[in-house]
Amino acid sequence: MKTENQLRYAIIGCGLIGKKRLNALPRGSVRVACDLNDTRARDLAQAAGLCRVVADAQKAVSDKEVDVAVVATINKDLAPLAKTALLAGKHVLIEKPGAISSAELEELKAISTRTGKQVRIGYNHRYHTALQAAFKIAASGELGPLMFIRGRYGHGGRIGYDKEWRADAKLSGGGELIDQGVHLIDLASWFLGPFKHVEGHASTFFWDMKVDDNAFLSLRTEKGQTAWLHVSCTEWKNLFSLEIYGRVGKLAIDGLGGSYGVERLSYYKMLPEMGPPDTTILEFPRGDQSWKLEMDEFAEDIALGRTPSSGLTEGIHTLQVVEQIYKRSGRL
Repeated sequence: MKTENQLRYAIIGCGLIGKKRLNALPRGSVRVACDLNDTRARDLAQAAGLCRVVADAQKAVSDKEVDVAVVATINKDLAPLAKTALLAGKHVLIEKPGAISSAELEELKAISTRTGKQVRIGYNHRYHTALQAAFKIAASGELGPLMFIRGRYGHGGRIGYDKEWRADAKLSGGGELIDQGVHLIDLASWFLGPFKHVEGHASTFFWDMKVDDNAFLSLRTEKGQTAWLHVSCTEWKNLFSLEIYGRVGKLAIDGLGGSYGVERLSYYKMLPEMGPPDTTILEFPRGDQSWKLEMDEFAEDIALGRTPSSGLTEGIHTLQVVEQIYKRSGRL
């Protein structure tokens, strides 16, 4: 059984996210860089060190020196390439949302079960320091029973945003909801559990594109716990905010670093006499380690034969929520 440092990787899709994955892996562990753009593949291979360059994904995943495929392409190619890797006997990390439909992930789940190969979906936000600390507090019971979550996530786009691949539903599967929205759905269900009741709508207010630029969700678990979520690419000033409310306390996570502002966790603890709560505020200014922590945990999943979380089960649930909102909005 290979340990974390012995696993060997192929990166399929050598753009911005592929490079982030490379930087999160041990030096020399990436053996194959695969991209239809030869320049991008060669740039990543040079940064990786001992690394071959190929344009054919089948060749990349068939390489005998590869144990794990990292699929970091546009959305429409994620599931087909992950399927190719699984059938070639490789473990797979697929970037979020993992597919453009839940049906594609259902097929991957069946193949994963049959082959015994692990699949993780790249929801790296779970591994931000503030979110890890918040989850630990919530899981300890310090907040009391969780009641509801309020989340907002958005950016302002850029000139020509409505001409990029994300604005083409055939390539992306949808707009802002399937882009940033899936992160909020994944985080909310991580804290509260799966959602049984889905309400909301997706709209296009500003950008000249057929996919959504805003989505508004009200999600409820079987116990009635609620997540109220808003995602937007008309935010203008980049924003991340997630608030978790328990019966005796509240957690607020703001910022993700970089243009989203310093990552901060605020803990508001109710006093017996109520009134203003005891407040603890922690800031995490030292950079984003979420990509590395996620890759390290996936290596551990593989070594232990442990089902990853967030894996295919969680990814299917997230895309089912997206599909229900798009159906309600006349976009499916």
